[in-house]
Amino acid sequence: MTYAIDPLRDALLGFGTLGLLAWIVLKILVIAVPVILAVAFYVVWERKLIGWMHVRHGPMYVGWGVFQAFADVFKLLFKEVVQPTVAHPVLFRLAPLLLLVPAFAAWAVVPFDAQVVLSNANAGVLYLLVMTSLGIYGVIIAGWASNSKYAFLGAMRASAQMISYEVAAGFALVGVLVAAGTLNLSEIVMAQSGNGGFTEWFWIPLAPLFVIYFVSGVAETNRLPFDVVEGESEIVAGHMVEYSGSQFALFFLAEYANMILVSILTPIFFLGGWLSPIPAAWIPDVPVLSTVLGDGWWWLLAKMFFFASCFIWFRAAFPRYRYDQIMRLGWKVFIPITIAWIFVTALLVYFGILEAGR
Repeated sequence: MTYAIDPLRDALLGFGTLGLLAWIVLKILVIAVPVILAVAFYVVWERKLIGWMHVRHGPMYVGWGVFQAFADVFKLLFKEVVQPTVAHPVLFRLAPLLLLVPAFAAWAVVPFDAQVVLSNANAGVLYLLVMTSLGIYGVIIAGWASNSKYAFLGAMRASAQMISYEVAAGFALVGVLVAAGTLNLSEIVMAQSGNGGFTEWFWIPLAPLFVIYFVSGVAETNRLPFDVVEGESEIVAGHMVEYSGSQFALFFLAEYANMILVSILTPIFFLGGWLSPIPAAWIPDVPVLSTVLGDGWWWLLAKMFFFASCFIWFRAAFPRYRYDQIMRLGWKVFIPITIAWIFVTALLVYFGILEAGR
């Protein structure tokens, strides 16, 4: 891949400042456009998978159901954008962007392969925590700027839940940092490398943190069974209740982009990222098989697809929790377990039982 990318980069940088800007924009589009397309097809996969689980048809008419998401997008784009007369005009329009921009900016440090990453920042985990935290402001501002009690109550519920589970997810990542000894996401993946395949990954010694991180990701994205933002005894959609058309589509896009982000970060932190689950001794010495069964970005996409499907499975299978149950799980169960397991991980590292990259 570098043989094709390096000449293009050198050619663009030869044009000076304009070439540098074009190179930066091109790198952003290479990540942003696939994410947007992934969101579109993820919606179709969600509706089809839930249909199969419920023994009914999913989308099947617009392009045999494949292009149903695009039909939904066109419908939202052509719908009238209605703004309440008492809403704050600037903040009401700004809120969807405050939720969408961090959801896409977080992808800048996500490594897809050993040399495929937009920014191989040494403080990548810290950058991720900052970007994912900023989305809370979009939720709060959307509820407040709508000047509606229903929207404001939904925003308060959602923001309190997001903050609670963000603390648990952050503590879970502390255990990963202790085990890997680095904040760089690529180095975290390589810290799980070795000849043992999947037995080298962090999901074994950090099993409680692995479960807590993914469940916290489901709760932080306000998905079932944690979607208390949608109060059906009031008006559904919570902080988004006053939004319509393209503005509602931005909230929708940000939510699903965050779901895909959690689905790809979970294997990066705990399941070896792009590393192959097959031990090196089991891979036959055949050029084609050694390439396919060896390390590569396709393993990361397969792991991401599994966790993205788990989001859908939870929605189809589990009832919604009460708000007090959700908050109790976050503060009284997850956070104490993560703090205790950070101490256990530190002991494992100190005594040499857990070694990065062994």
